[in-house]
Amino acid sequence: MLQNIINQAIDEISKTVNLAALEDMRINYFGKNGFIALEMRKMASLDDEAKKVFGKEINEAKTQITNAIDTQYKILKTQHIKQRLQSEKLDLSLPARKIKSGSIHPITQAMQELLEIFIRLGFEMKEGPSIEDDWHNFTALNIPDHHPARQMHDTFYLNGNNRLLRTHTSPVQIRSMISGKPPFRFVAPGRVYRYESDMTHTPMFHQIEVLMIDRDINMGHLKYFITEFITQFFERDDIEVRLRPSFFPFTEPSAEVDIRMKNSEKWLEVLGCGMVHPNVLTNVNVGKEYRGFAIGMGVERFAMLKYGIEDLRQMFEGDKRWLDHYSFSGFDIPSFAGGLTR
Repeated sequence: MLQNIINQAIDEISKTVNLAALEDMRINYFGKNGFIALEMRKMASLDDEAKKVFGKEINEAKTQITNAIDTQYKILKTQHIKQRLQSEKLDLSLPARKIKSGSIHPITQAMQELLEIFIRLGFEMKEGPSIEDDWHNFTALNIPDHHPARQMHDTFYLNGNNRLLRTHTSPVQIRSMISGKPPFRFVAPGRVYRYESDMTHTPMFHQIEVLMIDRDINMGHLKYFITEFITQFFERDDIEVRLRPSFFPFTEPSAEVDIRMKNSEKWLEVLGCGMVHPNVLTNVNVGKEYRGFAIGMGVERFAMLKYGIEDLRQMFEGDKRWLDHYSFSGFDIPSFAGGLTR
């Protein structure tokens, strides 16, 4: 009788079609209330001699059923793997997924957007050295010896007081005007250095200076140009622009430029500008018949306003989470004609 049950079990096990059904079969025979457990309970009512015989038969049944389950498990496991390989196979002829490697920093993005506008308006790009001398950085720009900007708390001096890290890109204007002839129309982008650090200032930042020198240039041209490039950069036509009187040694008259959205009461300062001081033009041997305007702006300031960045220092911390949020795809960089002129 026991052998008949064993044969039946082996037959049922061999007919299971998946691993779940095989597990159910194992529980039916070896579980707490399974066939083997119930048979083992019968031994309590047998005498010693009968127990030996019955125990041997039960052990043989356990062995045969266990072997049948193990054999069927290997068969079903192999079938399961083949099915997965068939259903989850990869088409190796398909092109690989694109891996994002790097992105465009918001400072670079803002710099490129601004330069693209200026170049489209007919300005040429110029560059100059980051380490300057006193004459190009201060004297030629009508900044006298006693001016506060020359003091150590604003300027990084190198090997004495004659060599320094440039505090603005205005020396590029001086070098370009000395080596050329008017009229001039160019922009000077680059890094500049000042000894200051807070939520809106860092010891190193990026600046763009714009210079236009020609005959009959006036403040009206300056106001029009500023309004035009600000409207294009922020991509809005509801921006109000105002020029507020100020003072810079290298321009006269000078102004700070504030902007605000129409119907807003809050004005935001964005740049400084003015008509180039006659002393600056004299220092670079430009004739009195020429006049022009100069504009200086911090690129980080424009990036913060356009992209909603609150703390300037975060731009230089290298936090990947911040970069993933604020960075741009390489395809977002504006393209423009022309290269750098040194």
